[in-house]
Amino acid sequence: MEASDGEEHIRDADRVVAPPNGGMNELLNVGQEDNIQGQMEEFLGPQAEYNEEEEERKYYRRKRLGVIKNVLAASVGAMIVYSVYMGLLQMQLILHYDMTYREVKYSNLGLEDIDRKMLMGINVTPIIGLLYTPVLIRFLGTKWMMFLASGIYALFVSTNYWERYYTLVPSAVAIGVAIVPFWASLGNYITRMAQQYYEYVNYKEEHVQEQKKLPKGACHSYIIIFHSVFHIIFHLSFVFAEFPMRLVLNDYLHESNHILCNVKTCGAAVSGVIPGFNTTVLTRLPRSMLLIQVESVLMGFAFLGMIIFLVLCGAAYRPTEEIDLRSIGWGNIFQLPFKHLRDYRLRLLCPFFIYSGFEVLFAVTGFSLSYGVCILGLKSLWLLIVVYGLSCSVFSSLSLCILRLPRWLCLMSGAAVHFVLLVALLAWSLHIKEPPIKGTWYLGPLIVITVLWGLGTALNKTGVSTLIGMLYAEEKERLDFVYTIYHWWQAIAIFIVYLWSNMPMRAKLSILLATLLVACYCYWVMERRLARDVRPRLPRIPRPRHKVKGYRYLEEDNSDESDSERSEEDEEEKEEDEDHVAEEIEAEDREEGGQVGGAQGADSPRARRRGVEGHRYKQDKEDAHVKEGERDER
Repeated sequence: MEASDGEEHIRDADRVVAPPNGGMNELLNVGQEDNIQGQMEEFLGPQAEYNEEEEERKYYRRKRLGVIKNVLAASVGAMIVYSVYMGLLQMQLILHYDMTYREVKYSNLGLEDIDRKMLMGINVTPIIGLLYTPVLIRFLGTKWMMFLASGIYALFVSTNYWERYYTLVPSAVAIGVAIVPFWASLGNYITRMAQQYYEYVNYKEEHVQEQKKLPKGACHSYIIIFHSVFHIIFHLSFVFAEFPMRLVLNDYLHESNHILCNVKTCGAAVSGVIPGFNTTVLTRLPRSMLLIQVESVLMGFAFLGMIIFLVLCGAAYRPTEEIDLRSIGWGNIFQLPFKHLRDYRLRLLCPFFIYSGFEVLFAVTGFSLSYGVCILGLKSLWLLIVVYGLSCSVFSSLSLCILRLPRWLCLMSGAAVHFVLLVALLAWSLHIKEPPIKGTWYLGPLIVITVLWGLGTALNKTGVSTLIGMLYAEEKERLDFVYTIYHWWQAIAIFIVYLWSNMPMRAKLSILLATLLVACYCYWVMERRLARDVRPRLPRIPRPRHKVKGYRYLEEDNSDESDSERSEEDEEEKEEDEDHVAEEIEAEDREEGGQVGGAQGADSPRARRRGVEGHRYKQDKEDAHVKEGERDER
């Protein structure tokens, strides 16, 4: 016992006794720690020269400049791609039309038959675009869809190095497949940039910081400006598309005396395109090396358009938003474009969509050939198209008047201009007796008609695109569906124009005039319903269901979650679905009430059935609340 007590005293003494320099070392360490901590606080603390609000303002200014860069890049990229496509297609069709070129270079190939099938592939294939366009856009993303479509246009250019059936026809079919996705992506992209610009301008607003739905009409001004800028730049593609024709092919064309020697009628009296048009239009055949050089230049510009889409265009959605857009299920993505056709706004705008496709193709193929080339000769074709493109580009800026004036003014003004021109063209038929003097007499009137038609086209195209963006400005998850429907109806119009190529000109003009009048009436009905605040019947977009763990969706399975909690979540989702169904029924009843009288609509069997369904939903909802209360009491 005594020995153990001694050992304890020795240990205590060891603990108490310290070396003579230990106290000083500890004091030094404490001083160093205090000094380091002070330096860290000074480094990490608020700096006197740092202004957080100013830095935030600079950050969002860079973001806004990035959005402007995206809009300009998408506009220039689309303009380059279509300049190359239309310029090459025009030169190719003129060369293949010449009988000497076909017999000397491709005697046994049947170029005329290949051209017919190629045009069929370009014009017929887009009619099935509604089936796959939303799936492609959601799968690839808006930016990558534009890039892939521009690559398909570049593929079409590359096939002209080796003109064969198995190169030209498949590439033309590929272009037909890509037309609707390309244009739907462009419309979606420009509208999304307007929404993003609004968010970067109003970044301090609560609904922007919490990424909630934008207020109604908040970003309309940006949509108007961005769509106007896009069409101002894009319509220059008609101008640049004529460069190969003017700089290369025009020197090889015959004069109008030779080309139009058998043409007897022009204008409204024509059946087909130009009856009696000479089958030899080239004075001599262009060198193969010259054509290869032209195609190489066009190929270079096609690659430039692809690079612009790839490098300069930013993403249209945040990564999490793109995951949400894909996570609603591919079956729902496939069905939703068809369900959106229940929206009365889209149904009533369909005639305008169709007329928008009619009038552009009529200007490029119908008026420019049956009136312009038939009277002036093939050497003046480039002049009419250049004037038309410049007119469209310049007058697209007039759509900015929607910022101060009612939005219907843009569409109705363009429709009024086209109505007057269609009536004038119906009355204008020319019987040619002396071909040498006709060109100098009619050049001025044809230029005036071309300028005025470009004015109507600019107001129409810009007005329709802007109107769709304004109607669905707050529904960013629906933009790809509504722009797909718009450009799908334009594809239907392209197909109809392809079918009517051999019809009399007066029949074509009558179809255009009837479509324009129906479109104006339907648009008036739509605006009247919107003024009465008739709610559209919009399909419900399912909530995203994230099955995988992404880098932003780290959804861990909660093992502590009880079955009752899960059932409560399921009931909440069910209640949301029922609320949306009830709203849909109410909206459809309002829509029917706008079409039919109130008493008649209320007494109809369909209204009674919907009333019973709505009552059943309410009763089920009350029963669910009662059951939930009983479960809480237990």
